[in-house]
Parts: sequence; C-alpha cells; structure tokens
Amino acid sequence: MRVLILAVGRMKQGPERELVARYLDRAVATGKSLGLTGFSVTELTESRAGSAAARKAEEARALTAQLPGGIIIALDERGKSTSSEEFAKRLGRWRDDGKPAVTFVIGGADGLDPGFVSAADMTLGFSTMTWPHQLVRIMLAEQLYRTTTILSGHPYHRE
Repeated sequence: MRVLILAVGRMKQGPERELVARYLDRAVATGKSLGLTGFSVTELTESRAGSAAARKAEEARALTAQLPGGIIIALDERGKSTSSEEFAKRLGRWRDDGKPAVTFVIGGADGLDPGFVSAADMTLGFSTMTWPHQLVRIMLAEQLYRTTTILSGHPYHRE
C-alpha cells in the first residue's frame, strides 16, 4: 500500500523539510518489508483567490485532481484524535484489506474546504489547537515512521 502526503503550500529548504525527509526515509526503510511503500510528499501551490471560501474551494479542486484513489485522510483540528497504536492498527488493516493507497491531506493557511473534509474517509486531528502546516507535516511524518516500527515490532515506540 502506498502512503502519500498531499499538502497545500511549499516548505522552504531548512530544518523542517530535513526533519520530514528524515522521518519519511526511515519509514521507507522500515515499511518496505511490511508492504508499505511511497512515503512521499506532493506539494500544491496555495490559491490566490480573494476570499477564504474561494481559496479553500479552489485548493479542494486541485487536491481532488491529485488523489490516487484509496483511503483519504483529511488533517483538521476538528478531526478524531487517536493513539499511535490505534493509528498503526488502522493502517495495517487498510493494507491487509488490499487498499492501494492512503493519502493524508494537509490544507493551506485557511484549512480544508468543508466539502472535501466531509468526503474524506477519515478526519484526523493531532490536537484541537491549530498548527502550522510545516509542523503538521513533521508530526505526521514521525507518526508514519512510528507506525512502521509498531507494525514491525521495533523498539522505537515504547508504551
């Protein structure tokens, strides 16, 4: 199963981008034997529309055009919070069910279009707080790596 991150906005070169790359490289190495592949990030340009609603709608159309099929997870502060163990089990179940891909979608500065969120298979929240998209990417990349270690029995994740 391919694991993808689809994000509105581009990260500049620097420590945040390097940290995302480091966790995703680790996930690639650990995930290969688990049937988890990809672990890539696709960045889309932020909309320049005049209103937040128009920007979100335009970005939703661009995001939808990039979706490869499979499971869609929208990241949103109003989403469901879950433990790392449950997150790993859920990804493992989707893999075992033969889902071709799981795509994690991170919105732009205005967030995701409500229609896009409601159409997603799951809405995931890391906190009720709002986080910058750079930090959300880092946290997601780390959780994806942690997922591979949980599923493989590696000691990285300690209870």
